[in-house]
Amino acid sequence: MTSPLVSIIIPTFNRRLYLPCALGSAVKQDYENIEIFVVNDGGEDVSDIVNSFDDPRIIFINKEENRGKPHSLNLALAKATGKYVCYLDDDDIYYSNHVSTLVGVLESNPDYHVAYSDLYKVYCRILPDGSRQVLSKVVEVSRDFDRYFMFYFNHCLHVSLMHRRDLLEKTGLYNEDLSILVDWDIARRFAFFTDFYHVEDITAEFYSSLEDDDRISIKGRKDLGKYKKNVLAIRKTRPTKPWYKTKDLSIIFDTDEVCGNSINTIGQVVGHTFYPYILYIPMPAHRWAQINSNFANMINVDVAEQVSRLEKIDKALNECEGEYVVILPDGFSITDLWVEKATYALDNSCKNECFELEDSSEYCFAVAARKEDFIKARNQFPEYSLRDSLNAAGLTVKKLNEVASPFEFDSYIHLAIQKEEDGDWKKAIEIYEYLAKSSQNQLWIKTCIVNACFEAGYYNAAIKFSEELNNKRPTVNTLLRHAKICRKMNDYSGAIGLLKKAEQILEGKELIWM
Repeated sequence: MTSPLVSIIIPTFNRRLYLPCALGSAVKQDYENIEIFVVNDGGEDVSDIVNSFDDPRIIFINKEENRGKPHSLNLALAKATGKYVCYLDDDDIYYSNHVSTLVGVLESNPDYHVAYSDLYKVYCRILPDGSRQVLSKVVEVSRDFDRYFMFYFNHCLHVSLMHRRDLLEKTGLYNEDLSILVDWDIARRFAFFTDFYHVEDITAEFYSSLEDDDRISIKGRKDLGKYKKNVLAIRKTRPTKPWYKTKDLSIIFDTDEVCGNSINTIGQVVGHTFYPYILYIPMPAHRWAQINSNFANMINVDVAEQVSRLEKIDKALNECEGEYVVILPDGFSITDLWVEKATYALDNSCKNECFELEDSSEYCFAVAARKEDFIKARNQFPEYSLRDSLNAAGLTVKKLNEVASPFEFDSYIHLAIQKEEDGDWKKAIEIYEYLAKSSQNQLWIKTCIVNACFEAGYYNAAIKFSEELNNKRPTVNTLLRHAKICRKMNDYSGAIGLLKKAEQILEGKELIWM
């Protein structure tokens, strides 16, 4: 059986010193059926570097004009023929098993169209000749896939990712209007259609200078206005339907006028909502036409001048397209996770359940439900109030504080960190142990348990979890911590052995976890 072709894309711009290592790591993959696109984005000539490899699998695209990373990626994707695609920045490296590891899990798990591995973030000092002195290697991100977190922000670094090429037919190519966060934009769009397979193996390294880091993602954050503009542009992006893994959300804004406070409410929705949505505003079309709004993802529902509030809501309900619907009354307070808690509750609820939003009241009733349940209730009891029609139709209206919400894992992590800062290591350990039994991210949690047990002086427990971690996947940090525990227990020979293994990783001598 022929192994599927994999396309590796390496965009480069004025990094002649580092490109040979990056390209060399792609050429030396233990998976041979690859094509490698090197795209020079109008920078200094690197043709001699590419030619020096004398490898027919390398396709060189030499652009005369600097058009940015998304344009370079799209150029290569237009020529790529692999079943799978992965990406390598010109100052990073793959380990030899990177491609084979990710192809293996995608071929074995065809329901997943994206896979990603763990990486070392390599902190380095730039020497006078431009070379890099490695100071430390840290697994900064090792998180199982979480669709809500992906909608909020990225937890899957670009260098670690591989995806089916045909997935781009659904999501579209890279957004060339973005100047930063292009990796999050594409990963977020992937999440509408597929789950991601997280491989806990470390298969690559990305570099970070302790001095002036020239990465686009770092430099772009210095201009806060541009950064926020890019974030909002990404969050408003909605791929073409049908979506296979994401329910669409319609927000019906119950207001008489779009002015003053209601404009502020719309701004708050835009600024605080990261779940994909369309905002529907029922009002007469001639008044809507007078509004000069720059807000995205807003649709007018044309209603007559003299209609009741409930009639406006009912018409919007019949015209909106979301599987989930939130009725947002004018004057409702918008805060972080204001609607995401509701969609998450709906994702995990039984039929005939709907959810009253936090800060909702008798006089400012905000509620989330499946569209079909709203339609049923309003068709059966159109003369009732919104709340009464839901109750009369047999729907259970729950308060959001009665159910789980997204990012509970992160809330517990933050609580444990706070306990650590307070010196309450015992309570921190209890929280981590609870998470170890009830959540994903096992390597992350066990690393936290080891650190907390060490600080608390529970060395027997610390050594137990350290051995589990280092038998499965040793890292520089876990080996160093294990060595410290051995020293505390007077096992000096064990500590020396662990320190030598950590040194091997820092120096890149071998992949000791293979």
